[in-house]
Amino acid sequence: MTTRIHLVDASLYVFRAWHSMPDEFNDHQGHPVNAVHGFARFVLDLLERQRPRHLALAFDQALESSFRNDLYPAYKANREPAPESLKRQFGYCMELCRALGLPVLVDDRYEADDLIGSALEQARGHGLCGLLISADKDLSQLLAAGDEQWDYARNQRWDRDGVPARLGVRADQVADFLGLAGDSIDNIPGVPGVGAKTAAALLAHFNSLDELLERLPEVPFLRLRGAARSAERIASHRDQALLCRRLATIVRDAPLPAQFGTGERGATDDHHLTDLLDRLRFGPLTRRRIANLPPP
Repeated sequence: MTTRIHLVDASLYVFRAWHSMPDEFNDHQGHPVNAVHGFARFVLDLLERQRPRHLALAFDQALESSFRNDLYPAYKANREPAPESLKRQFGYCMELCRALGLPVLVDDRYEADDLIGSALEQARGHGLCGLLISADKDLSQLLAAGDEQWDYARNQRWDRDGVPARLGVRADQVADFLGLAGDSIDNIPGVPGVGAKTAAALLAHFNSLDELLERLPEVPFLRLRGAARSAERIASHRDQALLCRRLATIVRDAPLPAQFGTGERGATDDHHLTDLLDRLRFGPLTRRRIANLPPP
């Protein structure tokens, strides 16, 4: 039986909870904690359903201080900064995970995707495969034999072989694809005028961005609509395509906590947890679920 490490794109589920939960939940000081309550429900559901022995929850703290902002200052500049009330809730979510004995990954220079990629790389060295819990298409580039990605909200799961049907390219081509087509969500421009269909068709023929650039004079002769114009655009934006690929490439050697190992679940810190649940004003149902959680 395959042993998997469950790697959670935690920030995604904090944001989902913030948007979906009513703002009627407040902590002991009157600050809103609706996202914390919704995120707690997600975490408890995951622990009850999956009973993972190896787990890590990766949070984004590098949205404005990522190394990618040094490479390209406009990276994710299209996103509004999180309000202070939400930042406080992120802190509560991390505190809750730690009190439950769940490994938390967060860094000022590396994003959650990078921490997930690095944790997966380390776990593979110990013979584990990964279950990536996120709907983020970027993470599909990490999938190798034995790994799966799980869009938890839609309950859709796919492995490496399922990536082409979803994105039009292989898992190992995702970063090249985004280098050409760009990614409006992260404000990665790609090559102007080269859309997703063209990028996928070019990678199907040339296999990689590097090979495409080496054989660029062949592009005008392809049976591809607008092939000559695409060749001109790529030639004039060669450096931009390479930069965009680097922005889209998930780091696999980001620093992890010294004690991380393979993300083994730890014991619940009962004293800390009781104090935290009081501050968050959690009700008896959630407290009962926590008390009855399956052991690590």
